[in-house]
Amino acid sequence: MKLYIISSGKYGSRIVNSLAEMGLASSMVGLEELPEDLPEFIDDFSSYTPKNIPQADLILAVGLYGDINMVVPLIANQSGAKSVIIPIHDPKQVPPGLQMEIEESAPDVKIVFPKPFCSLEPVGDLFIDEFASQFGKPLLEIESDGLVKKVKVIRTAPCGSTRYIADNIEGFPAQEAELEAGNKLHNYPCNASMTTDPVVGDTILHLAGYQTKEAVKRALGFAMRSAVVDHETCEADECQHECIKHCPQVQIGVDTVTLNEDQQAVIDPASCGCCEICINECPYGSIEMEEKKFPL
Repeated sequence: MKLYIISSGKYGSRIVNSLAEMGLASSMVGLEELPEDLPEFIDDFSSYTPKNIPQADLILAVGLYGDINMVVPLIANQSGAKSVIIPIHDPKQVPPGLQMEIEESAPDVKIVFPKPFCSLEPVGDLFIDEFASQFGKPLLEIESDGLVKKVKVIRTAPCGSTRYIADNIEGFPAQEAELEAGNKLHNYPCNASMTTDPVVGDTILHLAGYQTKEAVKRALGFAMRSAVVDHETCEADECQHECIKHCPQVQIGVDTVTLNEDQQAVIDPASCGCCEICINECPYGSIEMEEKKFPL
C-alpha cells in the first residue's frame, strides 16, 4: 500500500510520528505539512496543492481544519488514489456540510470521516481496510486469571494509545481493567477534543474512551457496568426510540442500541459508554445504570 499523508498541527504530527514508529514508515510515499494559521474560508485551493504528488493508493489527512480539507480530493485525483481517510478529533474540523462537499467533489473516491480516528473499522474498501486491519478501533486479546496477566494488541489506535494501555493494565484485577483502561487513555494523553460535538452530543475524547473500554470488555468477555432498559416500562411506540437518537455511539455507527422483536431498545454492555445520556433522554424513565457482571 502506498500512503500519502497531509498533516497539520501538533495532532497531525503526533499521528504521523506514531504511525511511523509502529511500522508504517515504509508505506509512506509522501508527506505534506500544511501550516496551522490558514484562513477559515479559502477560495483558491490550487496554491495549497503540493507539487509533484507521487502515485498513491490511500490518502490520509490529519489535523486539517475547515476549507483546507477541500484540497484532499484534489490530491487524491492527482495521485490516482481512490481511498481517503479524514479522521476527526475536534468538532470544528470538518462539519457535516463540509464533509458532504468533499464527497461530492470526488464521487469516484471512497472517503471516510472516522470520529474519532480510533473508531475506524473496515468499510469494504481495499486500501482503507488494509490500513484499518492494523490501525483504528482497538482490538485486544487478554489472558486473565482474575488479574490481567497478558494483553496482546491486535489493532491499535493510530495515536499509539492502545499499546500504552495494554502495557499499563497488566496486573490489575480483571474487573477493574475496563475503568483503568479509560484512566490510562487520559494519562497517555488522548488529544481528542473535550468540546461537546453537536452531532453526537458528547465529546470526541469520551468517544475515544468508549472504543478503548469496549476493546477491554470484549477481550475479557464481560462488562462491569452498563445502561439497561426495563422492558416492562419501555413505551417504544410512544417515544420514537429517543435512546437510539441520542446515543453518541450510535451516532458514529456503533450498534450500541438496537431493537428487539417488540421494537424495544436493547443496550449492548460491551459498547455502552455509560455516558447516561439515554437515561436522561428516556421520557418514561425506563433506563437505569447497573453495576454488575454482564457476560458478553
